[in-house]
Amino acid sequence: MPQTQQTLGIIGGMSWESTQQYYRLINEGIKAQLGGLQSANLLIHSLNLAPISELQASGDWQALSEIMADSGKRLQAAGAQGLLIATNTMHKVADRVTAATGLPLIHIADATAAAIHQKVLKKVALLGTQFTMTEDFYRSRLTAFGLEVIVPDLESRKEVHRVIYDELCQGQFHDESRQYYRQVIAKLADQGAEGVILGCTEIGLLINQNDSPIPVFDTTVIHAKAAVDFLLGEAKLSFNQTTL
Repeated sequence: MPQTQQTLGIIGGMSWESTQQYYRLINEGIKAQLGGLQSANLLIHSLNLAPISELQASGDWQALSEIMADSGKRLQAAGAQGLLIATNTMHKVADRVTAATGLPLIHIADATAAAIHQKVLKKVALLGTQFTMTEDFYRSRLTAFGLEVIVPDLESRKEVHRVIYDELCQGQFHDESRQYYRQVIAKLADQGAEGVILGCTEIGLLINQNDSPIPVFDTTVIHAKAAVDFLLGEAKLSFNQTTL
């Protein structure tokens, strides 16, 4: 008999390029654990990134909160027992999603911090959108684990952010951008970073461990592993929070 899984709802589409990576990684994880023809028990609501990116740029996080909460409620109505937001940036409104549904949410920053904690690192670099790199909603989850977080300088942050939206979210992966990210990581390593968080779910499509002199923590991979734990009823308490 197939092993019983919980049902996980994924709020995706931000971007669909990374959401498909989640789908592949989670299913590969379930197959590795259970074997045979086993696959993941998932519900996916894939949102349209274009209006979401416009609302992000205009700073209308109230509207974004409503969109994300509605998505969570749709997944709940379809039978989801837990939720995963398949993007780092939109965890800025994760509290609204959990408040609207009351469902456990696998928080990407908590999962990432726990993975870093297991490696006994203290100082890490964070790459992502401007929102993720500079705002407290994400960094505070990392510092709660005792981590010191550093980010690139202002000009580098702007370019890292631009590459995400203008290239990676549109399925474009340019060698010059890869080289730029390598230079940014090398500079952060020189500043004492012991590891680097790929804090945008598309960055892992551009670079990997071979591009970095320090350990890379790909949040898409880490988050997908936490999703597998949830599906199999093995989620850690730090990933199983209904409030922030």
